[in-house]
Amino acid sequence: MSDQPDSPRDWRDTVFLPKTDFPMKAGLAAKEPAILDRWARIRLYDRLREQRQGKERFILHDGPPYANGDIHMGHAMNKVLKDIIVRSQSLLGKDAPYVPGWDCHGLPIEWKIEEEYRKKKQNKDEVPPREFRAQCRAYAEKWVGIQRAQFERLGVMGDWDDPYLTMKFAAEAAIVAELLKFAESGQLYRGAKPVMWSPVEKTALAEAEVEYEDVTSTQIDVAFEITEAPNAPELVGAHAVIWTTTPWTIPVNQAIAYGEKVEYSVYGFELSLVGGGAADQDAWRAFVGSWASRRFLLARELAGKFAERFSAYLTSLLPQTLNSRKVCADIIDLKLQDHSKLAGAVARHPMHHLGGFFARPRPFLAAPHVTTDAGTGLVHMAPDHGEEDFIACKAMGIDPVFAVTDDGKYRDDWAWLGGQGSVINTKFNGPDGPILSDLRSAGALLSAGDFQHSYPHSWRSKARIIYRCTPQWFIPMDRPVADPSARRCAEEEYILAHESNAATLRATALDAIERTRWVPEKARNRIHAMVDGRPDWVISRQRAWGVPIALYVNRKTGEYLRDHAVNARIVAAFKAGGADAWFAADHQAILGPDHALADYEVITDILDVWFDSGSTHAFVVEARYGAGTRADLYLEGSDQHRGWFQSSLLESCGTRGRAPYGAVLTHGFALDGQGRKMSKSLGNVVDPLKVISESGADILRMWVASTDYFEDVRIGKEILAGTSDAYRKLRNTFRYLLGALDGFTDAERVPVADMPELERYVLHLLAGLDAELRAATDAFEFNRYIRALTDFANNDLSAFFFDIRKDSLYCDAAADPRRRAYRTVLDTLFHALVRYAAPILCFTAEEVWQTRYPNENGSIHFETWPDVDAAWHDPALGQRWQGLRALRSQVTEAIEPQRRDKLVRSSLEAAVALPGALPDDVDLEELFIVASVSGGAADIAVSHTDRHKCGRCWRHMPEVVEDNGLCGRCATVVHG
Repeated sequence: MSDQPDSPRDWRDTVFLPKTDFPMKAGLAAKEPAILDRWARIRLYDRLREQRQGKERFILHDGPPYANGDIHMGHAMNKVLKDIIVRSQSLLGKDAPYVPGWDCHGLPIEWKIEEEYRKKKQNKDEVPPREFRAQCRAYAEKWVGIQRAQFERLGVMGDWDDPYLTMKFAAEAAIVAELLKFAESGQLYRGAKPVMWSPVEKTALAEAEVEYEDVTSTQIDVAFEITEAPNAPELVGAHAVIWTTTPWTIPVNQAIAYGEKVEYSVYGFELSLVGGGAADQDAWRAFVGSWASRRFLLARELAGKFAERFSAYLTSLLPQTLNSRKVCADIIDLKLQDHSKLAGAVARHPMHHLGGFFARPRPFLAAPHVTTDAGTGLVHMAPDHGEEDFIACKAMGIDPVFAVTDDGKYRDDWAWLGGQGSVINTKFNGPDGPILSDLRSAGALLSAGDFQHSYPHSWRSKARIIYRCTPQWFIPMDRPVADPSARRCAEEEYILAHESNAATLRATALDAIERTRWVPEKARNRIHAMVDGRPDWVISRQRAWGVPIALYVNRKTGEYLRDHAVNARIVAAFKAGGADAWFAADHQAILGPDHALADYEVITDILDVWFDSGSTHAFVVEARYGAGTRADLYLEGSDQHRGWFQSSLLESCGTRGRAPYGAVLTHGFALDGQGRKMSKSLGNVVDPLKVISESGADILRMWVASTDYFEDVRIGKEILAGTSDAYRKLRNTFRYLLGALDGFTDAERVPVADMPELERYVLHLLAGLDAELRAATDAFEFNRYIRALTDFANNDLSAFFFDIRKDSLYCDAAADPRRRAYRTVLDTLFHALVRYAAPILCFTAEEVWQTRYPNENGSIHFETWPDVDAAWHDPALGQRWQGLRALRSQVTEAIEPQRRDKLVRSSLEAAVALPGALPDDVDLEELFIVASVSGGAADIAVSHTDRHKCGRCWRHMPEVVEDNGLCGRCATVVHG
């Protein structure tokens, strides 16, 4: 017999502890690829389509990224958000297909191939076009494959086996068919207008292909001598002063514009030498020469600013003997009695002595775009290089001269600067460049200095662009449709809403914008303003890789052929051989017997890639789901208001008379943790592929959902660490549910009516959560969605419901009604929460589901939105328990100092006294998880209980006579 007292009885083997194999450590980076492989084996996407066949359809039409490099965080954010929306609509029981796509034509890909030639010091223009196009196609195919794997790794579910590619023959045929619809309805024209032009890439650019950067240009003031002024003879001999930041446009000046509401005057300048002595006067008189007698025509409001520039320039020209001096130009207002007398005035070009083009008179003309924001109030007009200049000059019968070639140099026969350039070169335009040097020699340069401003650049080459007048193909914005019947729309009620389907493209598009849902709503005003103010759509490009503008133009009339039978043969040729077929076609065979090839010019310009992507609704949405089908949602970054959203809108309005989408969602851009744009030079790029390889795609997906993605968002190590912490808490909730439901069967269920109030209160909260998540889904607000879900899991469940009921779960008898009711609610919560989480945490939800319901062919993503009984919503019960929870929080707050001072080790040792009388219909000791609760106190008071602790449930109960003894409940469970 031992002399030692008996060891205390260990009651752990009698407690019902949760059991689960679901690990707390996620290991997502390793697990997720295996889940992807299983989804591929069981044909998850295809089977889901089969299951949802005939259900209400929801189509999110994928905007095509360019197939030209690894994905970046913007791609990841975009695709994840799309996938969350598609999966949430599928969860709602809809048939929500997702067809990913790629933009395979155009400058981004062509530029990459050209770079390879440049590295080899080869000229791309010397490569046979068919060979070059084949290399572009191969390059696109390579990156489609790479990006497809990267997007799939994000957990994006879609038709990856049959994506849409703009370079597929069927797609190219559909694109040219859409173009020909514009042609047949008379919505195309060829004209010479200034368009944004890249001298580096030798092509016109769309506005969406342009970005703006701050640059330093050379600003100059130039004198144009007035030679005629029939309404103001006093102007003859004076010099009209123009100001520009593009000196290279001076050689193609053809007029001078003035503002009819601007006040002008003629000024002389009294020039004096500041700091000069008597010995300097001879040098000064020799220098000042004719400068002192000149008169200048300027806007009165800007004369002072010009005087400052003029003084600084003359100072810079002083001879070395006066190099420590300064010129001061004091204004003498010689008055111009009547500003309207500028009409009819004529000046001569500073280089008029060269003869020819430069000797022509430069008329004054009124133009509405002339302001006094900067400069001199007079604007030199170069119709080759400015849209407003072009319009004003055209009204005066002044045509462009096409002096600058496609590489940005002046034509060889351009007498003054033949073969020189490039005009975007800062040295060419600088103080020592040929333009300023010659203007200076001619005595026409009045100032030259640095000017910082925002300037357009090609987003691909990063080089400056210019406005250049060239013959291009346009879709007019303001021309009534010649053949309204060409606009075919399957929605009869939409057609009836229009007084005339022959409205201009602009009017039709603006009307469609008003009929579209924009998320966020402020996006409506943004795209409305863009469409309302945009010029005609330039659809031609001078490139090699893309869909050609397949038109025949009559050599005599200049009109393109509008023959439906010919167009049908063009489309058939494209279907058979793709876009390449046009360049090797038997054009006489396509034209047929009614038209002679010799009478027609075959157009080989390439179609704007924005027309390609703008046509995707035709060869993806309508081709797969039926003519007249519209996408429910387009979703891209905010830059697409001037890109894909707009090109799709214009294409569909031009061919169908309505928008191709019912709703448009715009998200912001991904910035680094400090709110800066990501760039390799700053070293602040957050690579989504690295995040996935280290933390898993679900962390990235949860980050996307938790951001306010309608604005620009931030991502960095600290932000992702916060996301990981939120993920761990939600994962712990699932782990608890799995463990607590171990062995649960339907036989254990308890009807809701028979449940304790606490369980019914939690079902009330679940009904509220369900309504909130449905509303968030409808609003596409998944930051609101994930916040509501995590708050419910953390605050209502883990910190409240689970905390209170863990005693019942662990210690009540298996058949106890309270424990059964709790487990019944846990089962309801499990089925709800795992479904709610599935659109966002697609991998984790699958892992949770398979842990409880292991099935090689099963998936959480086959499930639909949980059934939540509306009757669970009980406002009175909710209000009552809201008050009890507030009281619980006060008690917990009162206990905390006692714990901190080690007067009680846990709340189970606390005896709590409350003010007033105690309610007799709720177990406050269970609610507060304390030893006892009494009433009648002046305030909430906490002390250490004098009760003994039950060795099994650890509660301090009055019937326990010694520590480690059993309370009545535990004794019954253990001993029966």
